[in-house]
Amino acid sequence: MTFTLKYNDIGEKREIPKDNYTIKDLLSELGLSAQTIVSKQNGELVIEGTVIEENDEIQLVQIIYGG
Repeated sequence: MTFTLKYNDIGEKREIPKDNYTIKDLLSELGLSAQTIVSKQNGELVIEGTVIEENDEIQLVQIIYGG
């Protein structure tokens, strides 16, 4: 089972390593914080507890802070 990950210049198919693999699991694997990333699943905003399913497109968008 695979999904597509889009993050910065990354656009790749990835294996779903386990059942109930969540956005939080993916962020942890990539060394990213949910506090600095907005996640989309198939174009819809989702929370970090969302389970990634076969053929999903997951887009991770870095939040930019400024002042």
